[in-house]
Amino acid sequence: MADRTTRAAQEGDGIRTFPFPVDLSLSGVGMQVGPMGTGRVWHADAPLERVHRIDFHVVMLFHAGPVRHMIDFAEYEALAGDILWIRPGQVHRFSGTDRYGGTVLTMQPGFLPRATVEATGLYRYDLPPLLRPDTDQLTALEHSLTQLEREYVDTATLPLSLHTSVLRHSLTAFLLRLAHLAASSAEAARQPTDTTFTRFRDAVEKGFASNHSVSAYADALGYSRRTLVRAVRAATGETPKGFIDKRVILEAKRLLAHTEMPIGRVGAAVGFPDSANFSKYFHQHTGTTPVAFRAELR
Repeated sequence: MADRTTRAAQEGDGIRTFPFPVDLSLSGVGMQVGPMGTGRVWHADAPLERVHRIDFHVVMLFHAGPVRHMIDFAEYEALAGDILWIRPGQVHRFSGTDRYGGTVLTMQPGFLPRATVEATGLYRYDLPPLLRPDTDQLTALEHSLTQLEREYVDTATLPLSLHTSVLRHSLTAFLLRLAHLAASSAEAARQPTDTTFTRFRDAVEKGFASNHSVSAYADALGYSRRTLVRAVRAATGETPKGFIDKRVILEAKRLLAHTEMPIGRVGAAVGFPDSANFSKYFHQHTGTTPVAFRAELR
């Protein structure tokens, strides 16, 4: 386990990323579900009270609260009946003082077929992590999750291949309910699935580390700048430049929090070859310097 974690930490951008612990799941399937609480971990070396990144999905349904949990440098307060959905690659941190009680589901990317992934919006990073189902929605989600947990722990009545297939179907049923909740939430309602915006969002995700130009994105996508401004403002309430800046700052924060990369290299990784320009840009958008931000987390 430790060797695998070390390799993960040394790859890519150097951020300490923890893989899905297949060896901790029953029968080695690509998911886990069960009670969360004191002493439960999903990785032997994960520093739960420090910021870290995971490469799998986590869904936590709380039976008690409040619990404060940080996801991508935003603090969320979950109450009894609330759900937190953390997606692969997101930075998060557990509270060191709050008690976590409820049910937690973890799932390895690739466990579900692509059609199901698309239908359930598993990689809709634009949707809010904190979900608050109403009474009927919560009851249905709890029943679905309970059924999934029963299937998960029943490793004796079916061959492994059939057991895995049943888990995929049960997991899909739960995630479809969860995806409907996410899509119909108040925050998600402000982000319609407009083709112009989604194409822009996907292009920014691929190119933000080197391209900060709204005009360049508009030209590459075949839209006028005015069309892009209207689409992004309607979907997010902000300008295309503001959307790009937010993504750049998020990645810079991740690198500053998770790596020992010099400030200059962090700046270069998000499109600023000049360290002074990066520091000025970071301060302009956060109110603090890269050095001070990193120091606060250490």
